[in-house]
Amino acid sequence: MQRYPRDMIGYGANPPKANWPKGAKIAVQIVLNYEEGGENNILHGDKASEAFLSEITGAQPWPGQRHWNMESIYEYGSRAGFWRLHRMMKDIPITIYGVATALARAPEQVAAMKDAGWEIASHGLKWVEHKDMPEDEERAQILEAIRLHTEVVGEPPKGWYTGRCSNNTIRLVAEQGGFDYVADSYADDLPYWMRFGDIDQLIMPYTMDCNDMRFGIQAGYTNGDQFESYLKDSFDYLYAEGIEGSPKMLSIGLHCRIVGRPGRAAALKRALDYMAGHDGVWFATRQQIAQHWAREHPAPTAQRPSEMSQDDFVAAFGGIFEHSPWIAERACAYESGPTHDTARGVHNLLCRAFRSASDEERLGVLNAHPDLAGKLAAAGRLTAESTAEQAGAGLDMLTDDERATFQKLNADYVARHGFPFIIAVKDNTKASILDAFHRRIGNDRATEFAEACRQVERIAELRLLDKLGA
Repeated sequence: MQRYPRDMIGYGANPPKANWPKGAKIAVQIVLNYEEGGENNILHGDKASEAFLSEITGAQPWPGQRHWNMESIYEYGSRAGFWRLHRMMKDIPITIYGVATALARAPEQVAAMKDAGWEIASHGLKWVEHKDMPEDEERAQILEAIRLHTEVVGEPPKGWYTGRCSNNTIRLVAEQGGFDYVADSYADDLPYWMRFGDIDQLIMPYTMDCNDMRFGIQAGYTNGDQFESYLKDSFDYLYAEGIEGSPKMLSIGLHCRIVGRPGRAAALKRALDYMAGHDGVWFATRQQIAQHWAREHPAPTAQRPSEMSQDDFVAAFGGIFEHSPWIAERACAYESGPTHDTARGVHNLLCRAFRSASDEERLGVLNAHPDLAGKLAAAGRLTAESTAEQAGAGLDMLTDDERATFQKLNADYVARHGFPFIIAVKDNTKASILDAFHRRIGNDRATEFAEACRQVERIAELRLLDKLGA
């Protein structure tokens, strides 16, 4: 099978129940990024100065030079912004994304983080771009970040967020093992699992929208009221979803040098006070949420259809279209991925193979279906699926007169159209099946062939829903 790695469905229409502690309607998770002293700087062995997320509009790297203004903006974060935010949130469980080299240059701040009981997760070795970093180099930097973090903080990190990551980052971090979560994703409002080989890694999605970084980009916030309003709107919407029975997680991303400025800090405080004024709000670290999720929703263990070999796929789904395993064989040629690891995902693959088949091949599928309440049923020679389906509509409990009626209709229908009458019996009752029989028998063959094909696809869908769940 051609594998497409992106998951475009996630939890779909029915996300799992978060079951937050004490029945909380929302989990509010605050991240404070500690990057000051880990940014690009020739003092740190980098080729140029930093140019990302500052007060300098349109900043560019200065190759081979220190950038005094940029450095002092970052220094504001460590010297003033951190302490302002520490005073504001020292009694709230939050998570630090700590760049290892920045933490090594911040013993007082690290001590304050620990005194507050904050989680200190890893934000990589340095606050630099990773997209063009060779895999071996990035792996080495991850190992060094863990080593240095452990040395500076006193224990290894249990959470990871690179931020300026590569396409290899999550896999490389997962391969190291020992992480409760990786946060390099913006794909959901709830944690979810990813599998790398035989490793299941919990992903804790982060945020780019409820994030003060938008003060540092052109299409972002220009004043604190905009940030406050956006945080409140996000909270209100998710809180309402929680009241309706589908609690989510609100991630908020902060930076010492950005929201640590007084005018922005005031907006943050108003927003946090607003959230704290509601009942059923769980303020938690990312590690607390990750550990809760792993207990409530452990990694799935069932084999995923998109990861099956062709033989396994055909063995699992070759009988979904009655006596027609060739449909599953052809479906294996299509591109598939996590988005196809559901009943309707597999159904779409199988239907594509059925719809692209010749009329003769599709006729063969129609003719593979048994008559309703016919001789095969009486002889007990139906497939297990067909037996259960016909029994569900009461077709195994017919009177002699009803059986004779069905058999005559079957014979007349086949004589007129050249294939058996097909209907998704699980959608019907005995009475509605008879009504459809009488209504459809007079159709022209082309109309009835198309309807029979639609019914075959519906039968397949219902079988897959039984097999894989909704």
